[in-house]
Amino acid sequence: MKTRVNKCDFMDRFRRFDRYEQFGYDALSALYDYLEQYEDDTGEEIELDVIALCCEYTNYDDLEDIQSNYTDIKDMDDLRDHTQVIEHKSGIVIQDF
Repeated sequence: MKTRVNKCDFMDRFRRFDRYEQFGYDALSALYDYLEQYEDDTGEEIELDVIALCCEYTNYDDLEDIQSNYTDIKDMDDLRDHTQVIEHKSGIVIQDF
C-alpha cells in the first residue's frame, strides 16, 4: 500500500524526524520537485525514506562550501559531471558521491 505525498507532507516528514534543519525550506522544496520530476521522467515511484534521503543528499550554501568537502571539484560543470545537482535560491543540494 502506498500513499502519495504532496510537498507539505514531504516537509512535515522531515520535521517529524528532526531533519528539517539539515536542509531548510528552499532545499527541501527543490529536492521534492527534483524527486517528483524523476518519478515523472522514469515512471518509477519513489518510497519516501527521510533517513535515506538525508544520507544520500546534502545541502550546501554555495560551490565553495561543496569544494571544502570535495577538493577535486573545479566548477559547477565539473560538479554536474560527478553527481546530481539541484540548485535552489539559497544554495545547492547534491547527491553525495
